[in-house]
Order: sequence, then C-alpha cells, then structure tokens
Amino acid sequence: MYPEEMVKPMRDELTSAGFQELHSADAVDKAIKTSGTTLVVVNSVCGCAARNARPGAKMSLDNTKKPSSLVTVFAGVDKEAVDAARGFMFPFPPSSPSIALFKDGELVHMLERHHIEGRPAELIADNLKDAFNEYC
Repeated sequence: MYPEEMVKPMRDELTSAGFQELHSADAVDKAIKTSGTTLVVVNSVCGCAARNARPGAKMSLDNTKKPSSLVTVFAGVDKEAVDAARGFMFPFPPSSPSIALFKDGELVHMLERHHIEGRPAELIADNLKDAFNEYC
C-alpha cells in the first residue's frame, strides 16, 4: 500500500473536480447501483494516470451531458473499494488506471489502461464525452 502523503495530491486532483472518494465495498456498491449514470475512475500512481487519465476525466466534464455521479477508488490504497469496483467491471480484467461509465448499475462504457496509456488526455476526454452524450 502506498503512504497517504504520497497519494494525497493524486486524490485531490479528482476530488477538487467533484469526484467522491470511495473507500469501502459498500460505498462502491451503493454508488454504482444507484439510478442514473456513474463515472468511476480507478486512480493510480502511474505516469499514465497523471498525464492521461486524471486530466482526461476532468476535461470530459466540460460537456453538456455529464454523469449524475462521479466517484473514484485508488489502486494500491483502497483495496476493498478497488476490488468491488473491478467486480462491477467484469469481464474486463483488472486495470489501473481505468475509467468506467455505469447506467442504472450496468457497465455501458469502459476505458482500460491500454486505452489510456500513450494517448493524450484530450482524446480520452473526447471518448468519454461521446459516451456521456450517448448514455447520460
């Protein structure tokens, strides 16, 4: 597990944009099973999370249609919450960072690490905006 002082700035990058941190399986279950749309960011300490995933997720919110709920779990820190979130992302293998959109508890859009790594944040944002326009 990573020390809190190391991950705090990485957490803050998303929470300052309106994402709610989830730390337990129960919190993940409640967030995803709610009606409406929920965007889940599996945050991580890797460079592609810093350079691509977090900025892309934040930029995607500059859109007319947005998810009704924004949540995040942190890989390598919030094990219970991350495992629960990944359970909802089945059949996709565990991946961090990753970004998933749920509608009424059902997975409708997924960006795995290989969709994020090496791609500019703007491309990730555009991908998410397209999903928001379709499902939100």
